[in-house]
Amino acid sequence: MGYRRVVVKLGTSVLTSGSKKLDKAHMVELARQMTMLMRAGVEVVLCTSGAIAAGREHLQYPVFPDTMANKQLLAAVGQSQLILAWSQLFSIYGLHVGQLLLTRADLHDRERYLNARDTLNALLANNIIPIINENDAVATNEIKVGDNDNLSARAALLCDADLLILLTDQKGLFDADPRTNPDAQLIKQVVNIDDSLRLLAGGSVSGLGTGGMATKLEAADIARRAGIEVVIASGHHPDVIIKVAARESVGTHFSAIENPLESRKQWILAGPATQGKLVIDAGASTAVVANGRSLLSKGIVAVEGKFDRGATLLIIDQQGKVLAKGMSRYCANDLSKISGKHSNDIERLLGYDYGDAVIHRNDMVVLNN
Repeated sequence: MGYRRVVVKLGTSVLTSGSKKLDKAHMVELARQMTMLMRAGVEVVLCTSGAIAAGREHLQYPVFPDTMANKQLLAAVGQSQLILAWSQLFSIYGLHVGQLLLTRADLHDRERYLNARDTLNALLANNIIPIINENDAVATNEIKVGDNDNLSARAALLCDADLLILLTDQKGLFDADPRTNPDAQLIKQVVNIDDSLRLLAGGSVSGLGTGGMATKLEAADIARRAGIEVVIASGHHPDVIIKVAARESVGTHFSAIENPLESRKQWILAGPATQGKLVIDAGASTAVVANGRSLLSKGIVAVEGKFDRGATLLIIDQQGKVLAKGMSRYCANDLSKISGKHSNDIERLLGYDYGDAVIHRNDMVVLNN
């Protein structure tokens, strides 16, 4: 097949075929395709949506107020139904599954991140298909647009995959909205994700899932920076998983960046949620983006947010453009005192220092270069 390890992400609209309940006939077809990859020597990780839809179906479509607690209720009921369905479908082909329920906190902490990675690798080593989903029953701000798109990208990083397949109710990314423009053309190949491409991404119209094309672009960008190829395609295209894994032209293919990030930077990119922003001047922007330098206090114009030492921050220029993401050696209060000041003044101003760099280049991922 050419790929060693593949992550398949299935959106709710794919699993329900646009209806209000799980389409078991289509799910078994998807299981068959993933089984064929396994038998061809390709390891498969499944990132599945559908827990809340499965919960609604199992409870016979109750009418609940649209609150977080009720979403978590539906997820708690539906998660067991969803994993039961996948377990039964894969058992037809003699395969076992193992469930991993993750939250952003599991990816924020470095040790928990590595533990999740070890569990994934252990399942794959024993020919067991890992099935990953957001732990919606205990998560709060995780139940929002794009969780499982981004979660699948993080899973691809966790298990060191070389292909991420995002299956949805669209054929891929188009140069215009195909729902309103009959002349819209499918974009078959993407080498660089830029602002103009992001403008083309629209939202989900199924009303069943939480993801849209914009979040798929975010997921694709995370994965490709780690050296992982990405394909967005229709989950109902015949033999879509097999064809994509065989490198046939299906959907939109995103090329992997040739020099992928090392492991620590992959974690910085995929794991911790950002807790604040640093606005930097033109000189610091050039040093960070063009010259690969660390961020020094002298170049910081403004500090946004409240955060502790070690927090992950966005680095932006004075026009608001996001340049990089990195881990700060200083808390927000300290940075407010030393921003715009020379590194030699840090100890005098604070009474101590954690080094000249506010964010060292080894703890930074440049996002625009």
